[in-house]
Amino acid sequence: MNHGKSIPVKLHILDKDYVIACPEEERETLMASARYLNDKVQQVREGGKVVSTERIVVVSALNIIHEYLQYKQSNEDFFNKITEDKNHLQEKIELALSEIK
Repeated sequence: MNHGKSIPVKLHILDKDYVIACPEEERETLMASARYLNDKVQQVREGGKVVSTERIVVVSALNIIHEYLQYKQSNEDFFNKITEDKNHLQEKIELALSEIK
């Protein structure tokens, strides 16, 4: 895959600015990711149970990964169900066609 030229993108996460180089066409996704991460770290920080910045980031990362894995599993379950339904329907069609012959 041929990516365009990298550009510096300024991100604001947990009251700090970071400049990250990324391909121009990925800029919006990177910025959305940073906003999502910042929202998550702010939630953990406001929860008040986690104090150090490092622990806030680790807990936030674990929360995000947990959400991702739940989402991934539900998608896999959904696609497995569709595949099962498709195979079942295909069997019914083949049976109906064989009865016609």
